[in-house]
Amino acid sequence: MPYKEKKVERLYYSIGEVAEMFNVNTSLIRYWEKEFDIIRPKKNKKGNRLFTQKDIENFHIIYHLVKERGMTLKGAQKKLRENRQETLENFEIVKLLQNIRKMLVEIRDQM
Repeated sequence: MPYKEKKVERLYYSIGEVAEMFNVNTSLIRYWEKEFDIIRPKKNKKGNRLFTQKDIENFHIIYHLVKERGMTLKGAQKKLRENRQETLENFEIVKLLQNIRKMLVEIRDQM
């Protein structure tokens, strides 16, 4: 049986790394942290924010609602508060469709 190396996932990400993932400023990450109660980073002794994988997933949802769908912060907060499960399901569907599209474009480019 061949050896398969496991994908290593980090436990914590710094605010700079999170901002880089979404191509936004760190100030926007701090602002969203204040505005959305679903984001709860840990803080070390120096006060640096340490974001978990769950926080990153929540940032993906917020980014999708605010930046990609053009919702206001109040609208995104209301949607997450009232229809959280439906919002999560829609986000997963959109992410899946984007991955399928990416794969089809790669296949087309190889032809």
